[in-house]
Amino acid sequence: QVQLVESGGGLVQAGGSLRLSCAASGSMSSISVMGWYRQAPGKQRELVARITRGGITNYADSVKGRFTISRDNAKNTVLLQMNSLKPEDTAVYYCTAVVVTGNYWGQGTQVTVSS
Repeated sequence: QVQLVESGGGLVQAGGSLRLSCAASGSMSSISVMGWYRQAPGKQRELVARITRGGITNYADSVKGRFTISRDNAKNTVLLQMNSLKPEDTAVYYCTAVVVTGNYWGQGTQVTVSS
């Protein structure tokens, strides 16, 4: 079992920055990949960024150059630094942890970017 708790969402003006944090607990050794997804109203959940245990990263094209994902294996946390935010980044952001049997998800944190 893995538990994920997100924090750091909020309201920000376009062009601003936010940092999301995800604290993981439980069977940490079973986690291979951690990442962030987001879901906007009326849209499907989509990948934002993910990072392997070894630090290899992948980003959605829409956030490349603006968002940075990082992982602290010792502290069992994954961070998402979001810069140059746009109104279209508005969504609920979910932390996820990938294990052999599937994915665990956090409860989500709201990010709202005003124009």
